[in-house]
Amino acid sequence: MRVKRPDLNYLMRIIHSFIIALAVSLLVAGCATTERTPPQRLTGNPAVDTPTLLTNGPSRDKVLWQYRTAATAMQRGQFDEARQLLDDAILTISGIIGKDAEGRKARGYFSPEARKTFIGEPYERVMAYYYRGILYWMDGEPDNARACFRSALFEDSDTLDKKYAADYVLLDYLDGLASVKLSGDGSDALKRAQSAVRISMPGSYNRNANLLVFVDFGRGPTKHAAGRHGEHLMFQEHPCKIRGAQLQIAGKTYQVRAYDDLNYQATTRGGRVMDHILANKATFKDATGIAGDAAIVSGVVLAHNRDTQPIALGAIGLGIISKIASASTRADADTRSWDNLPLYLSFAHLDVPAGEQAVTIDFLDEGNHVITGLTKKMTINVPPNGADKVVYVSDKSTTPQNL
Repeated sequence: MRVKRPDLNYLMRIIHSFIIALAVSLLVAGCATTERTPPQRLTGNPAVDTPTLLTNGPSRDKVLWQYRTAATAMQRGQFDEARQLLDDAILTISGIIGKDAEGRKARGYFSPEARKTFIGEPYERVMAYYYRGILYWMDGEPDNARACFRSALFEDSDTLDKKYAADYVLLDYLDGLASVKLSGDGSDALKRAQSAVRISMPGSYNRNANLLVFVDFGRGPTKHAAGRHGEHLMFQEHPCKIRGAQLQIAGKTYQVRAYDDLNYQATTRGGRVMDHILANKATFKDATGIAGDAAIVSGVVLAHNRDTQPIALGAIGLGIISKIASASTRADADTRSWDNLPLYLSFAHLDVPAGEQAVTIDFLDEGNHVITGLTKKMTINVPPNGADKVVYVSDKSTTPQNL
């Protein structure tokens, strides 16, 4: 009895249907839990768009918009708003690491890293705690401020392999200063700060200093993807001509230099666990693409011989399936950025007379020349009895402010 050879067109239809079903299943798997939100009409004005996206954007981006809105609020002197936003963001940070279901899915081959709940890279989480520490000290709570600075140091540390130690000069310095203000010993923290110096050396603590001035300036790093499949997370540095600040108060002038550089912090932190996952995804994407090409070519060659047509159809089918898997693999790095962070962090603590004081802050270039157009003016009330007055100012701050 002669066996009838399979009809070529019939087999092609079966394979075609199977491939379509597979493609749909991969698409559904990748998008089933993806949150859908209506498109937002943006004005191009960050002050308007950021609150809109915070309220109506995807929940996975909520912390990102809280970060951005908090930074804007700090610059405008809207400290109550900044407190609430940072508290909510920090609550998410502390409760989500290692527990995010979307984060686990983002590690799969067919889901992008950007589907995970955003909490930021270490330097971004550090800045959330840093700003919250400033606000605690502003509220007369140096103990809670110190706790925030220590939490920030923890975020910068490599707690798994111990390869990377926290190396922010200002965080250790403020840890020690808060201890001194609380009648403790800040000498160890001061030594750590001075040993980590790359830009400016912080001086010894002044117990009598009653004015604490936190200054930041420049534009911090933003993220972009590189590599064949966008699997490498890279950081874009932005030029900054500001190198320091000059503060005038009570007839005296003080120089305020930079202590920490966020470009350095972003680019020297070491690899992420996700980097290895993305590299594996990229390898899988390449391998399945190459295998698919090879199988399809082999199938086309075998299809010319009627005796090997069934094998050819199978090879072509497997090749197309492999190509679909390759095309569906999402190896692209998450480039969402806290994009209104400063570049440089600075600080000064001064002993000034109590009462109402006019303050002028100018920003300086590398040659210590005042940069025109950036002068900030404010009026502050320094409390009596040595209580601390805390001031935050940025080159982007809205002034005048009455604090």
